[in-house]
Amino acid sequence: MTKFAQLGTVSVLALALAGPVAAQTLSTDRELNDRISDIEIETQRNLARSNDSVRYTFGTGEQSQTGSLSMTYSGVTGNTDTQDFAAGGRYTIRNGDWAHSIGFALSYGEANGVKNEESTLLMYDLTRAFSDRVYVFGMARLETDDFASTTKDAFVGFGPGYRVVNTDDVAWRLQAGVGARYTELSDGTESTDPAAIISSRLFYRITDTVALTNDTDILGDETNTLVTNDLGVNIAMSDAWSTRIGYRTEYDSDPLPGQKHTDNELNVSLVYSFR
Repeated sequence: MTKFAQLGTVSVLALALAGPVAAQTLSTDRELNDRISDIEIETQRNLARSNDSVRYTFGTGEQSQTGSLSMTYSGVTGNTDTQDFAAGGRYTIRNGDWAHSIGFALSYGEANGVKNEESTLLMYDLTRAFSDRVYVFGMARLETDDFASTTKDAFVGFGPGYRVVNTDDVAWRLQAGVGARYTELSDGTESTDPAAIISSRLFYRITDTVALTNDTDILGDETNTLVTNDLGVNIAMSDAWSTRIGYRTEYDSDPLPGQKHTDNELNVSLVYSFR
């Protein structure tokens, strides 16, 4: 993604003539730049959500190492004391038919000394390709959210996968696996049960600058079933304009009393850069 260019410059002569106003101008510019940086990092994170680390690599014999890392922190003191921190990253190693990917995302927030957000997602994916379409996978994931009905959700499993379509413009793969799932609810209830997961990963390049992604996961055991669907449209109209429109849905078949079955989140990320 093209970085934001500086919105403006002020000459040394203008600063000298501004006198006492200069300090306020510099402070305002610095605050504006900080907020723009926060928005840009969040936008990059939203765009990265549609990144499938092994979307095109099966059976190619590729050897590479790639990674990304983003983080942001903001703190306010005064009439209101707040702190917000978020970070995410992924590291992928491809060695012929094998691919290893490690990823994490975490966020924390508090207001006036009271925590109002704390979540973590850790993932490890392993794939072994037998052809350009058939593969097997292993995965381990841990998700925690102190403010959700299910505060801890961990799964370890493996299974086969198949690329239904594998072209430059359309990539669609399906995979299903079995394993073990550990959950802890906000009321303290814990359980470890056999579980199964079914996943779909779809990428469709509509034009050279517009692409649609839809990622679906169904994770279930005898306790409950968790369904997540992340639909997004990525648009790169030019070097100046980049955007992603995403709609994420999470469905819990058996939430705690007073909790809703479904959570929906709409993300609209738009960046305009100019020089």
